[in-house]
Amino acid sequence: MTESVLKPSIAPLSPQVQIRRLVWKIAIATFLLMAVGSTTRVMNAGLACPDWPLCYGQFLPFEQMNIRVFLEWFHRLDAALVGFSAIALAGLSWWWRSQLPPWLPYAATFALGSILVQGILGGLTVTELLRFDIVTAHLGTALLFFCTLLAIGAALMPYNATGTGKYLSGLGLTAAIAIYLQSLLGALVASQWALHQCLWGSHLCAVMNSHLIGVIPATLSTLAVIIFAWRTPALHPTLRILANSAALLVLLQILLGVATYRFRLQVEILTISHQAIGAALLGVLVMFSVLARRNVTQSQSFP
Repeated sequence: MTESVLKPSIAPLSPQVQIRRLVWKIAIATFLLMAVGSTTRVMNAGLACPDWPLCYGQFLPFEQMNIRVFLEWFHRLDAALVGFSAIALAGLSWWWRSQLPPWLPYAATFALGSILVQGILGGLTVTELLRFDIVTAHLGTALLFFCTLLAIGAALMPYNATGTGKYLSGLGLTAAIAIYLQSLLGALVASQWALHQCLWGSHLCAVMNSHLIGVIPATLSTLAVIIFAWRTPALHPTLRILANSAALLVLLQILLGVATYRFRLQVEILTISHQAIGAALLGVLVMFSVLARRNVTQSQSFP
């Protein structure tokens, strides 16, 4: 019996499967990138490397290395890996475009463009000494890139539509936009240290209060998604899981926000977790919206 008969044949993965796996890996790396970026800000390490793109003129500054320098250096390393992965995603999408959905190369190109803008903003945060508007745009672009990846991944997932929940996609998109805008307000508060300045000096209270008021539409729109999902009969199991995840995340986010306010940003892990849970909630809502859209369009195409 020959060796070829003994070994089971393994079919090569299709381009769509390979692209989908790459997208999920980049999305995970991007989530970690934002978490490390939040840690860098909370630890006052944003200018630990005074130059850009190198750190103290070196790729790895051994002599200057400490926890703050390491955080900033690792943040840049992760950003570079995400950037190169985005180039690979766009390149492969165009190379295999005849075997992929026609929209995919354009979506991948948009993702690549957003990460290039993100890289430029990352450099400007250093050269412009953490200017608050640039820092806010830096996070906003990162979240946009993250959402684009999750939308692509959700659109490429194997999914058997049930045709239920006609309005869930619009509700999910509305909630996602509300959470995104609330995240930008949170970035404005963080980049200007508005909570500290308002509590101790009565400065920038309008900025902080705008974030507090923004909790209302963001929470109500998310609750609408959750309630309508729970009340929709025969809802796809994946959509039900995402709705339940959104319920847990929005509860955690509110608790973390209250704790962060009560402890006046003195507990770093609370501040970092607050931003990470917000990004996770945004991602869940984006995936929910895309899959809910597929739930209706696929069932209409294939009755």
